[in-house]
Amino acid sequence: RFPKKSVDLRSPIALRKMLSRRLLRIKIVKALYSHFKSESDSLIVSEKNLLFSIDKTYELYHQLLWLVVDVANYAENRIELGRRKKLPTPEELNPNTRFVDNRVIAAIRDSEELTDYLQRKKLGWVQYPELIKKLYILLIDSDFYRQYMNGSTGSFKGDAALVEKFYTRIVCECEALEEVIEEQSIFWTDDVDFATIMVLRTLSDMREGRQELPLLPQYKSDDDREYVRELFRHALVHFREYAEYIGRYTSNWEVERIAFMDNVIMVAAMSELIAFPSIPVKVTLDEFIEIAKYYSTPGSSTFINGVLDKVVEALTAEKRIQKTGRGLLDK
Repeated sequence: RFPKKSVDLRSPIALRKMLSRRLLRIKIVKALYSHFKSESDSLIVSEKNLLFSIDKTYELYHQLLWLVVDVANYAENRIELGRRKKLPTPEELNPNTRFVDNRVIAAIRDSEELTDYLQRKKLGWVQYPELIKKLYILLIDSDFYRQYMNGSTGSFKGDAALVEKFYTRIVCECEALEEVIEEQSIFWTDDVDFATIMVLRTLSDMREGRQELPLLPQYKSDDDREYVRELFRHALVHFREYAEYIGRYTSNWEVERIAFMDNVIMVAAMSELIAFPSIPVKVTLDEFIEIAKYYSTPGSSTFINGVLDKVVEALTAEKRIQKTGRGLLDK
């Protein structure tokens, strides 16, 4: 498992900044780190592991998206059990069904594309009834749930807000869920935040009356798919060369004090600077410095920022950074 800080999913700023390329960059950095730490000598095997890891994150996105459906199904079953009692209470005879009738949850439940994917990949939460029960209890004990259930009028926007808060305030803070996810797949352990962000994007794209659930594609475009392969291969092939180049600007630092992850991040950034003329320099620097904040040591982002500034200056003078098209935007 890689060390990282959690993302504050309640922040709309965090949601906007977590672009799909961010996840791809993180996957590439992790794959490079694992390749060298395992002393692997096969680019092909390491690349397959990288692509498999991306596939697994996409699976987790679908798995988490279905989670609220199973919680709502559990709530509906409790209502039915209450109604069937020999001596039901007035509340059990006339229950508040706002949550189980939530239109956003209904749209997720009715999505053929989602259910087909889950069946094909053999995903779901059937084997974890205690987790579903725990999430339900956490939900009904929350202030936002009580406010939602006691509201005078219902709206699609209100339904969506309830589901969003379920993910940002219940799902992402549930340790029991983390344990179950780790049990299901070791590839999912570090990806809950990103998969949840994908769920939140899907929720934000939903509209009342829209027939199809706006599921996100695994890659935004074929360019993204090629980007993964090209950046990983370029960084792997040129790793020693670029590490030595970067070493010119870290001479004032004790080698043993520089985290290996820092070197991996800087080599990946240098690879993107050189090999992708359509990506602005500022975008590359901002993205990899942000990754360092989450996946390396305290202070790494400041250190990497300073080194990469010098690297960019030198590469530009040597005309090794040649930007075209969109890559010129930050100029």
